[in-house]
Amino acid sequence: MITIKKLSGLKERTRIRKSAYLFKEFSRSLLRGEEIDLGYVRALINLPELLQSISSDAQETLRNSEGRILSSDERTQIVLLDDLYYLLLAEIGASVADWDILDDETGTLDASSRLTFPLSVYLDRLRSPFNVGSVFRTADSFGVDRIYIGEGTTPPEHPRAIRTARGCDSTIDWENITPSRMTEKNSNPIFALELGGTPIGDFPFPARGTVIIGSEELGVSPEMLSLADRSLGRVSIPLAGTKGSLNVSVAFGILMQHWFSALQ
Repeated sequence: MITIKKLSGLKERTRIRKSAYLFKEFSRSLLRGEEIDLGYVRALINLPELLQSISSDAQETLRNSEGRILSSDERTQIVLLDDLYYLLLAEIGASVADWDILDDETGTLDASSRLTFPLSVYLDRLRSPFNVGSVFRTADSFGVDRIYIGEGTTPPEHPRAIRTARGCDSTIDWENITPSRMTEKNSNPIFALELGGTPIGDFPFPARGTVIIGSEELGVSPEMLSLADRSLGRVSIPLAGTKGSLNVSVAFGILMQHWFSALQ
């Protein structure tokens, strides 16, 4: 760990950023059940060079946090230290990525511990690696057995998809597949998550089946919609907002919760 003396000698922006990540690491250490050096935390909070580099409001928050951190239970310490991380990042206008917010140590997930159902998902031209990774993570949570990667979909091996999946790309079987091959291989009922379909609360979710998730901009392709319409049709999520649509990974999460609940 960097010494307080060395930290005080860093350039202003570097010092603030480094201090932020130190607070974050203290918070994560407590989450892992490890002890932290509260003397170092106190010295960091009162570092003159740090206090001089931030706004008066941030200075007050930092100073007020010392007594609370030292006198609080471990869970509260975790939250307070995490707050200081975001406080200092805001001071330098730094953005936070999803993987900074989520747990940073996924490790190897045990796929054998998953409860699975004969449910599969076909990704039809999902372009965003973040959405692909998010679909994998949601699918893992709701018992999906297999994911089909359709034409034009970002590969699950994309670094950003891997980071967003948080290890779930290794817990679910997946394969690249063409629409024609899909019709040959898949014998399950098929439906599409798309506008203009049966409201999700009224849709007869099957005990086994495949749902088609369309692209972020264009939705489900005509070819795949035709396939769904010849089977179970379309399911839609009623909305009341001005946008009239949801992020595809959010919509997929809502759908999977309904489908999962129908199987219970």
